[in-house]
Amino acid sequence: MSATEADTTAAGRPVLLLCGGPSDEHAVSLASAASLLQEAGTVADWTPRVLRRDGRGLLSPDASRAALRAAGGGVPPAPARPAPDPTPRLALLDDLAAALRDLVARADAVGATPVVLPLLHGPGGEDGRLQGLLDAAGVAYVGAGVRASAVAMDKIVMKQVLAAADVPQVAWRAVHRDAVADDPEAARAHLADLPWPRFVKPANLGSSVGIARVRTAAEQDAALDDAFRHDPRGVVEAAAEGARELEVAVLDGRPPDASPVGEVVVPGGAFYDYAHKYAGDATELRVPAPLDAATADAARALALRAFDALGLEGLARVDLFLGPDGALLVNEVNTLPGFTARSMYPRLWHAGGLPYPALVARLLDLAVARPPG
Repeated sequence: MSATEADTTAAGRPVLLLCGGPSDEHAVSLASAASLLQEAGTVADWTPRVLRRDGRGLLSPDASRAALRAAGGGVPPAPARPAPDPTPRLALLDDLAAALRDLVARADAVGATPVVLPLLHGPGGEDGRLQGLLDAAGVAYVGAGVRASAVAMDKIVMKQVLAAADVPQVAWRAVHRDAVADDPEAARAHLADLPWPRFVKPANLGSSVGIARVRTAAEQDAALDDAFRHDPRGVVEAAAEGARELEVAVLDGRPPDASPVGEVVVPGGAFYDYAHKYAGDATELRVPAPLDAATADAARALALRAFDALGLEGLARVDLFLGPDGALLVNEVNTLPGFTARSMYPRLWHAGGLPYPALVARLLDLAVARPPG
């Protein structure tokens, strides 16, 4: 049996599972990794390593496993971002290099290809920076490459690319903290043609962190102040009033495949914020969504269009709006979606006949099959 054949069949394939990180999605990342080890622990020979919240190194293997055991019970409220520290993070590079050397040695010992699964949601893990380091090291990893990761993470650039590919979206405008501070009236005028209500979002973040629904200029000003605490650039969008929120999981292949369509129903007309995603059971996750066949097929086709337009690889979750008039719009695209007990990506593929362990194995196979950058 060749090494590649062994990679696709052996549960002993060494995989470095990176999680945590300095983004505001640190807790979600830990919960995703904890769920993955619980649900797919026999798929590979896992070495989980937690990237510290301050970004200054990795916890030891034992400390990492302890952190994941502690995170297994759920996701706490999003923590405040640590104060910026300009000191170079050389300890992180040392720790990553040591972890990769250990991964390669263990893979060589069993005749397998070393793989990294970066469950690092948000900036620093999902935006191409880590992917570039792994490409430079020549190590295979799960998910999109540098360019596609960077494009999809940045909501402004993502929306520009989707618009160039004629992928339908809600009306939106980009905003910058400095422009708002220098001339608030001009900033409001820049947004004047967007209908109310609106959504305000940081440009580079996920898990609904820093997002607010606003109905007045005063609420918008406060929401922008909050969004700019997470990112100097933001997005203001027209709310898709009366729309249903749909989600489609995409899995790469030749060609990529789309899962059954899911639907998120938030009680009381609220939006799908951090609390509704991770705290409590009030939000209804319909898998599959109650849709007619033509609409479901159109949603899956639109998700695949977005995946192709952004040049994605491996996996993605595409969030859609279905308007009262039947029109479908792309809301966001997530290149490293959550793998928690509540996350839609594994749920959708389970409904499509691919249980959690088989899904993770497939993602690892895709990483092995794609030559490192």
